[in-house]
Amino acid sequence: METSNQTSSGRFILLGMANVLHLQVICFITFLMMYIITLSGNVLLIIVVLINSKLHTPMYFFLSNLSVIDICFSSTVVPKILENILSTDRSISLVGCALQMYFHMSLGATECVILAVMAYDRFAAICRPLHYQTIINKKICVCLASISWGGCFAFGIIHTPLTFQLPFCKSHHVNHFFCEMPPFFQLSCKDTHLNEIVMYVAALIIILCAFCLTLISYVHIIYTICKIQSSEGREKAFSTCSSHLTVVSVYYGTIIFMYMKPRSEYSPEIGKTMSIIYTAVTPMLNPIIYGMKNKDVKDTIKIKLSSQTKK
Repeated sequence: METSNQTSSGRFILLGMANVLHLQVICFITFLMMYIITLSGNVLLIIVVLINSKLHTPMYFFLSNLSVIDICFSSTVVPKILENILSTDRSISLVGCALQMYFHMSLGATECVILAVMAYDRFAAICRPLHYQTIINKKICVCLASISWGGCFAFGIIHTPLTFQLPFCKSHHVNHFFCEMPPFFQLSCKDTHLNEIVMYVAALIIILCAFCLTLISYVHIIYTICKIQSSEGREKAFSTCSSHLTVVSVYYGTIIFMYMKPRSEYSPEIGKTMSIIYTAVTPMLNPIIYGMKNKDVKDTIKIKLSSQTKK
């Protein structure tokens, strides 16, 4: 079936996938494996935190939030990619596209803020250890998580209607794997400067503010660690932060490139690559990075596996 016959005024065609058979097979296997690792890794991390009472701390509370975000984030995009690889009909309805864009955008912003909150938690633990229980208590944790989720999902309500109010008279063929704002601006025959300004303002408020908070937290953390006398103490302090720094570097780097780049410099191919990194690769890597570098998580898994083996 020709793609031109698959669309109507209420549907869009996602052209992110190549039509070459062997490339489709490789892409399907790759995305499927990434999705399975993402689901299993993040679910395992959540279960480990739930079953080990020693992990009922603010750090692991926020880490569990991050795992929930990663599961939802990846599930918003990857299943549709897998479906499009297998199907000759790569169309998506207007409502389906709007929902995908809304949840993708809201979850992406929530991950930005949660990563910043996690950095603040590490700052409080390392730089203010005597006041940590006061600065980060259960009530504050719930408030910070609620503000992160609620505020970012409210931002999504602004962007999605603004995008879909545009007239897409150039084409309904989207050169992307899923419904994301920058590629849709290229389809409109109307001036999109207002949409771009709103997107950049939101990016400044959420992405840059979260990034700056993370950066400031780690400047203080590194300064405090450098003042620790023993090399063992410095190594232990750095080890608690290295996982988070790795995740932050990959995630913020790609999302800033995607949403703060001027439209004149936007490249569809580079844009697709960046989007896949932060929507499919990062959610897969997060539980691996935190699990491999976290002794408490590894010990809990080993204990449970050994107890199951003995049974």
